[in-house]
Amino acid sequence: MSICDQKKAWTETVVAKNIAKAPERKADFRTTSNIELDRCFAPDFEYPAYEEQLGFPGRYPFTRGVQPTMYRGRFWTMRQYAGFGTAKESNERYKYLLQAGQTGLSVAFDLPTQMGYDSDAGMSAGEVGKVGVAIDSLADMEILFDGIPLDQVSTSMTINSTAAILLAMYIAVAEKQGVSADKISGTIQNDILKEYMARGTYIYPPKESMRIITDIFAYCKDHVPKWNTISISGYHIREAGSSAVQEVAFTLADGIAYVEAAIKAGLDVDEFAPRLAFFFNAHNNLLEEVAKFRAARRMWAKIMKERFKAKDPKSQMLRFHTQTAGCTLTAQQPDNNIMRVTIQALAAVLGGTQSLHTNSRDEALALPTEDSVRIALRTQQVIAYESGAADSIDPLAGSFLVESLTDQIEKAAFDYIDKIDKIGGAVEAISRGFQQKEIQDSAYAYQKSIESTDLVIVGVNKFTVANETAPELLKVKEEVEIAQKKALAAMKTKRDDARVKSALQKLEAVAKGSDNVMPAILEAVKTYATLGEIADVFRTVFGKHTETVVL
Repeated sequence: MSICDQKKAWTETVVAKNIAKAPERKADFRTTSNIELDRCFAPDFEYPAYEEQLGFPGRYPFTRGVQPTMYRGRFWTMRQYAGFGTAKESNERYKYLLQAGQTGLSVAFDLPTQMGYDSDAGMSAGEVGKVGVAIDSLADMEILFDGIPLDQVSTSMTINSTAAILLAMYIAVAEKQGVSADKISGTIQNDILKEYMARGTYIYPPKESMRIITDIFAYCKDHVPKWNTISISGYHIREAGSSAVQEVAFTLADGIAYVEAAIKAGLDVDEFAPRLAFFFNAHNNLLEEVAKFRAARRMWAKIMKERFKAKDPKSQMLRFHTQTAGCTLTAQQPDNNIMRVTIQALAAVLGGTQSLHTNSRDEALALPTEDSVRIALRTQQVIAYESGAADSIDPLAGSFLVESLTDQIEKAAFDYIDKIDKIGGAVEAISRGFQQKEIQDSAYAYQKSIESTDLVIVGVNKFTVANETAPELLKVKEEVEIAQKKALAAMKTKRDDARVKSALQKLEAVAKGSDNVMPAILEAVKTYATLGEIADVFRTVFGKHTETVVL
């Protein structure tokens, strides 16, 4: 069948069905010169291995996108990452963003919450509410989502070691709103392997952490079917200094490890794989980033089909969220960051992302102000509504440069995965420091190139300005920690301590056994047991992970 015949068949079957479920944004798409744009451009001549390497959107190997209509049907989810101070302050920011046109929530938690400590713990001193919102118990979660109907928004939570606890709190809040667990949608990051590799907010040893993750997979399959149970993250790998190839390779290697762990735990691949999601970085080199996203999508499709024999096309789809690169933001001339973020966001859109966060111009200096957040959101909206980049699916397909980069990134990333397989898989490779060493070497080379000016960073090592005026910054006041501790203490006086103790004892028994931990966590959360108390149960049973320094 010729490519033209393939395209006609694809349009008449797959696309027609998809449009029936989600009508297009408008009747047709035209340029300012009134030239109509095709839904999906394809060559009108024979193209070697077209179906195998490119194909059509919504079809294996998904190089050109995971949905047949992509942004012609609906835009990506505009999901601004936000959270700071108290739950009340963050709730106000979420309502502001939703009113400004954001279409999904993305929650940032403070470091104590990420590490399983309550705000009154000694380890939390000076960090409460600083890099995200402080959540100590269900009471805080109720305030965080007050007035936000959880059956009408999709919520992403950047949380890993304590992901099961925060998910349980979210389910409990939804139930209090009268929304059953099968009606809520969203994502928990829940990717512990990259924490050992690149970020550091781990608590428990890898084996025990993987048990919690697979328990979440199994629980959500039956009770929270619309929830993305993991967002396998290359973002933090790239932030730590990896190259684009390393970001893809190490992320997909982690994905392989999670799939293997779930299968070993007794789950069928097609039962859980459709709810796997990914999280990538968007860096400054626009065309390399577009190619990276396309290569990652094709690689995962091949891995799932060939390695794990997944039969459901949804199991083969790499659906991903993108965040623009925090490590590229500069404290010098911060308004330049608006242009950087625009290029990075455009790369994500041209690469076919499912949701997107755009960083704010002042994030190299502090948490963003409302004005900065609005500009970041408007950046996405201008790309969506004004640029024309979303009017045709995979508009750069067929570019000699983009296709060559896509092929080369795929090959180099698979070479890395082969090395990791020979070591014994991602978990074993991490324990030996393989990925960490590769990332460190890449980061060092990148920094040297900046210092030597081989790589120009505008406003930093070239085109500098003397005596810059500091912008107005958002500051989290010290009073936040005091107020949070008082609120926590007040909550504890109102709860039923006997119920809390009983729930925590039951959780400990489950953790020592082999039953799924999620029901016991949910029961504990509903008694207003704190995040720290629940995490401490697991610390007692599982122990704490200590990083091995590999020289």
